[in-house]
Amino acid sequence: MSSEAKRVNLRVGEIEVQCEWNESRTAELLYQALPLSASGNYWGGEIYFDVPVRTPVESDATDVVERGTIAYWPAGPCLCVFWGPTPASVGNECRAASDVNVVGRVLNPEVLPHLTERAVKVEAAD
Repeated sequence: MSSEAKRVNLRVGEIEVQCEWNESRTAELLYQALPLSASGNYWGGEIYFDVPVRTPVESDATDVVERGTIAYWPAGPCLCVFWGPTPASVGNECRAASDVNVVGRVLNPEVLPHLTERAVKVEAAD
């Protein structure tokens, strides 16, 4: 973890998802909005939920991400956590509905396939 990376915890039901956010503008805006609570929705191997941040698609946005990626979906606006194929995927890739701004990664990705609850809390771990 770099000295500037921020640690964030997402709690989905009783499961804690430990995260490291990058230094992007979008990640900083989201970090400033913490703590937040939301009701999550599932779309294949993805949980997403509304956030009170509005920011445009960044120049390095993409629709295909690695497993364990945390991303902001400007069209939502939502925060998304990916661990498997979605209805938009080709094969086993993690594909968003449209371009997302990558804001971080999950440090304990083994918990992601066990997410089933909808209650989400996001707070700074630092």
